[in-house]
Order: sequence, then C-alpha cells, then structure tokens
Amino acid sequence: MKALVVTALAITLAACSADKPSAPGIPFAPYGKGYASKPDLAQVDYQYPIPTVEIAKITPDYLATLDQEQLDQIYARLTAGPIPDGAFDGRILLPKGGSGQFRLAEVVGGFAGKALELKGLLLEDVGETMWRGKVFYRNERVLRNRIEDLAALKKMGLVQGEPKKMDFNGKETWLLFPAKLYCGQSLLDARRESIIIDYFFTDEIPGYQEYPDFLAGRRGLRVRDEIRMIRPGLYLGRAYLDKGFALNFTLYNKAMDEQGRDAFVKTGQVQEDCWSGTQARKVLASAG
Repeated sequence: MKALVVTALAITLAACSADKPSAPGIPFAPYGKGYASKPDLAQVDYQYPIPTVEIAKITPDYLATLDQEQLDQIYARLTAGPIPDGAFDGRILLPKGGSGQFRLAEVVGGFAGKALELKGLLLEDVGETMWRGKVFYRNERVLRNRIEDLAALKKMGLVQGEPKKMDFNGKETWLLFPAKLYCGQSLLDARRESIIIDYFFTDEIPGYQEYPDFLAGRRGLRVRDEIRMIRPGLYLGRAYLDKGFALNFTLYNKAMDEQGRDAFVKTGQVQEDCWSGTQARKVLASAG
C-alpha cells in the first residue's frame, strides 16, 4: 500500500512539474560583490545576447528571483520598444542585497515637506495594497497610476477630501499620480534611450489633484521612472527618487503579450519609438 501511495505521489508531482513553465535560459556575465567586479554593460550586450525563445519565457515571477545585478544585465540588453498604450498590471521588485525590510524612509530621509510623513511605510505595502499598475495614454504622452486603496495615505493625512475617480475598463477607480511620457537617456545605461515616466511636472497635467498627487512631483519624492520592453506586453522598469535608484518593477498586459509573442519570437523585430543607440542589439530570433 505504501508503495502505491509513493508512486501516486510521484506521478502527481511529475504532472505538476510538466504543467509548470520552464525557467528561461538567460546567460549572465560573471560578477562579484564589489563594484569593481561589475561587467561593462556594452560587453554584456555583445557577448550574451538573449534568444527570443528565452525572452518569451520571462515572467514577473522569474524576474522576482533575480538579484539586482542580473536585473541590470537584462535591462541593459533591452531596447525601449514602442511607447505603450492602455492598462498594464504592475509588480514591485525590491533590490536584493539591501535591507530585508526596505522602507521608503531609507530613500526619502533627506526630503523636506510632507514626503517625510511617509516614514515607516513599507514599499511592500504600497505594492500590495495601493499600486495596481499604470495606464498609458500614448497619444497624449501622459500616464496615470492605478490606485485601488488609499487607506494608508489617508491615515497619514496625505489625502484631502475624496479624490475624483476615473473610468477604467467600465468601472470607476482612482487614476492618480499623472506623469509625462517621452524618450530619454537611461540613468543606468546611456548607450540607448528608455521610455521615461516623469512626475516632476505632474502639477501641469490636466486632472492633477494636489493631494495626493503632489507626493510624486517636484515638491515631493521627485519620481522618475524608466522602462524598456522585454517583449510586446511586458516591460521592465526602474524607479528613481531624485535621481537615486529605489526599486524595479514590471508592467504586464496579457492580451498584448498573447497577441505579439509569436511574431516577436520568430523575428525579434518590434517598433522602436526611441533612439536605439549606436551599438546594434544582437537578437537571436527563432528560425521556426
């Protein structure tokens, strides 16, 4: 009887493993803990191209397993791709190697004004209870953030009254913290441009609401995001506070991914809205 139970368990585990998507085979340049050991990103781009069949396997869950150097090496091998349009689900990826309890106060400790009232707020809490992703308005070159719970900010007095809600997929939700969209220099990899999400002049964008939108702007955290495309529908991003790197994030649109994945795997070609640099990106497209 025991043998039958063990056999049945083995079959069940094998079936689960078969259903689980295989991890992408992404090559990385060797590196150590010291800054001097970090590889040159141009050489990483040249020596370790990522086949499109492996890019197709990348998921936000996979990216969450990587350390910061590995995320940096992937980001450096990407181009901006097209400026997105529509809604994307977001996920925060905290830099590995820092404190396990990465608090926003560690980043904004030197900022003045109301931003200091964020002291003690865990970035994990922001990602899990407040931020759900971003909505891109490509033609307007504007972005807004999907916020579904303002309880934490209200508790700290950072929300006055009831912010106006906007229509999102047929229902009302908060679309706050507007930002401008444009192509610009990456703060990590200046060889080619990234898509910049700039909150510095958020107060000039129609629909701006002083509380809480000011938090991301020039009188608050001075947020500047940049993103590059992994494949159509999936972007890897980096968030900076006053030009200081804070965290990584992913943006994912399942419908766009499913629609554009096969063509990208076969050709490796995408629309480029931003300058792709003088170093040609090596793309190992599938021949199938």
